[in-house]
Amino acid sequence: MLRFSYFQMPDYPLADSIAMARTADELGFYAFYVADETWHRDGWLLLAALADKTTNIRLGPNLTHVILRDPAMIAQTVATLDELTGGRAECVVSCGNLALLAQHGIDVMSRRPVPRVREALGVMRTLLSDGAVTHHGEFFHYDGLFTFARPVQRPFPLKMGAMAGPYSFQVAGQIADGMHHALGYSKENYDYVAHHLQLGLQKSGRTLEDFDFGALVVFLVSEDGAAAKATAATLVAFYLSAMPSNLLARHGIARAEIAPIVEALDAGQIAKAIEMTSPELVDKLSIAGTPQECVAKLKADILPSGVNHVIAAIADPALVKLYTGNEPTGVPDVGGQLRLIAEHVVPALDAP
Repeated sequence: MLRFSYFQMPDYPLADSIAMARTADELGFYAFYVADETWHRDGWLLLAALADKTTNIRLGPNLTHVILRDPAMIAQTVATLDELTGGRAECVVSCGNLALLAQHGIDVMSRRPVPRVREALGVMRTLLSDGAVTHHGEFFHYDGLFTFARPVQRPFPLKMGAMAGPYSFQVAGQIADGMHHALGYSKENYDYVAHHLQLGLQKSGRTLEDFDFGALVVFLVSEDGAAAKATAATLVAFYLSAMPSNLLARHGIARAEIAPIVEALDAGQIAKAIEMTSPELVDKLSIAGTPQECVAKLKADILPSGVNHVIAAIADPALVKLYTGNEPTGVPDVGGQLRLIAEHVVPALDAP
């Protein structure tokens, strides 16, 4: 069964973020995810505030990171969130946003990100399961560390975020309970990701049927398809700098092709960067258009690889205005897009 979730960068007024999450809950979305990054409002506090304001939807960071955050502290926090929500907490873990880490003065590659995430997940699994951990590894050291924060879910599902690969995809398949792949759109990319993910799953004796294989994608849906695609250019331009060269290559894009866009963003020339983000780039790097166009893209390029979870990073006029000062027309707000997905996209994908 295909899951559909809503991912938010928590940059809206908190009352609005809460209302959007409640709408997703009422419409039957699987999860409400938030970015855990310094750039935004604190996602963990927002998730805690939603615990008694939602009923069924799962809540969690997508993703949290083990370079800026200690894995034992993440385990403590997510166990507390799981208690608050009555067993509805989610946790997707990785090394973090490369651009953000650079602003923190951290060279992520010198931190050996994938081995670090692998070791961190082991620490978290032990602490969540046993309530205590003694561990002396390459990156983390604990002597009899314990916590009274206990999750409702036993065992607690720990998922991994992965973007570049192939090693990260294989590790996720081997040790995690799910993998969410961010910013992938082409069939070639998902065939590549699924191949390496399955190599890891084979080592753990599992198949994709046992696994949460998620696609986190820029998503804009409107009855006005042209307006949706034009609005998607804003998020595509922002996300380009986060995409590693090998991921771009799997979409037929050379780093040199997007260099002027990234340079404009780095210089704070946001309007110029968006203007240079061509319709061809938007088509390649988003799910945007009418409900029928979004369904067609998902069916043709993403779902055939075995993806069973779509995580929609929805942009709307309010978010675009915040980032650029311009407010697009012809695109519904988040609540309106969630309804279009629930009423038109999901049924079409579930149909035989």
